[in-house]
Amino acid sequence: MTPRARTNQLLYQAQLLLATPAGDDEHAEARRMAAEEGALALLELALESLLREVTEHARLPGHAWRELLGPEGAEIAELHRLRELAAQPGSWLARLVTRLEALHSDDGAARRRSEAAAGLIAVGGPAELGDELADCLAEAKAEIAALRETSQEW
Repeated sequence: MTPRARTNQLLYQAQLLLATPAGDDEHAEARRMAAEEGALALLELALESLLREVTEHARLPGHAWRELLGPEGAEIAELHRLRELAAQPGSWLARLVTRLEALHSDDGAARRRSEAAAGLIAVGGPAELGDELADCLAEAKAEIAALRETSQEW
């Protein structure tokens, strides 16, 4: 499988997990949280696959997102573009990186819904993890197309 195909596969699988209904039994909350964190883990794999894909011309020794998107990462146009995006508060990549950091923490990224908010139609709190990941995924797809275009020029 090519890096591009793998990236697409991982994005699709994350999208499928996010669309999986949690159900309405006693395990629904745990199932929702598992789907959200599973989708987030797939998005992390997709990010690394994307980094491998857009930097394959540079023959880098590794593709860990923390290293490549960090200040000491390789000076490649696509990586520079992604670093700038990660530094923009509210961008899909900044939100994704924040959620990935939470995923690797002891607390995890998914949260239980409060009992008070469960019966409300709309609440003013933070977006659900699944909704936020779906937004990040949609925005990422547009960015990925542009990154692929510039990478192919090499």
